[in-house]
Amino acid sequence: MHMELEIREDLADIFAGRDPFACALALEGEVYRDVKGRRTLRFCHAGRYYFVKVHQGVGWGEIFKNLLMLKAPVIGAGNEYRAIRALEAIGVPTLTVAGYGRRGFDPARQQSFLITDELPPSITLEDHCRDWPASPPSLAHKRRLIRAVAATSRAMHGRGINHRDFYLCHFHLDLERERDGEPLLYLIDLHRAQIRQRVPRRWRLKDIAGLYFSALDIGLRRRDLLTFMRAYADQPLSTALGEHRAFWRQVERKALRLYRKVHGRECQ
Repeated sequence: MHMELEIREDLADIFAGRDPFACALALEGEVYRDVKGRRTLRFCHAGRYYFVKVHQGVGWGEIFKNLLMLKAPVIGAGNEYRAIRALEAIGVPTLTVAGYGRRGFDPARQQSFLITDELPPSITLEDHCRDWPASPPSLAHKRRLIRAVAATSRAMHGRGINHRDFYLCHFHLDLERERDGEPLLYLIDLHRAQIRQRVPRRWRLKDIAGLYFSALDIGLRRRDLLTFMRAYADQPLSTALGEHRAFWRQVERKALRLYRKVHGRECQ
């Protein structure tokens, strides 16, 4: 049976001499998600905290259901593992892999797991920005965050990676560190990410529209949006708007449609 296995030294004693997949499934801790075929929990070992995601196989019914809906099915931990490694390769902060395993060729019955270090003290951008309309941050802080989010977006898309769940809640702001004087943001929840030579326009549009949708209620002004556009395009604003005007109009329309669908009302 085909198998991939990667266990970092600090967890080697847990897995020594044992079936690694049974071992991962037997880990105990605080359960964050427990649905058919997938379990996520936080556990402690030797004074350090980790997260483990265990996939037990989704079954052919789930695979066919996704395919009929023209969605790429997530069949195991391998997708997130590869996305993490791809982000690491381009210098985008993300989760740190402590263990990974996969066995079986049959996608419906494949077993896999992914163990990552717990992030340093952090807060999601969704939570960090929630009170901005009532308590605006300093202009400098807001612009630094916008540029940091745009830089992550540009780097990711520029190297053929799209997230598919690209919202503020999946950016974690490090509460204790910066990187080169800029906020340090970790991008997480990569289990649906796609990796290609080049991100098709429709998937760039979906990512950026999802991001904008998640930021519609945090009090961003026109100049804030222009700051993001300029940083994302990595071009002078006149060029970013002139060459990509149709793209940004589609981003806005798609974000507003999603807002109406989710909230049942127009964005104020």
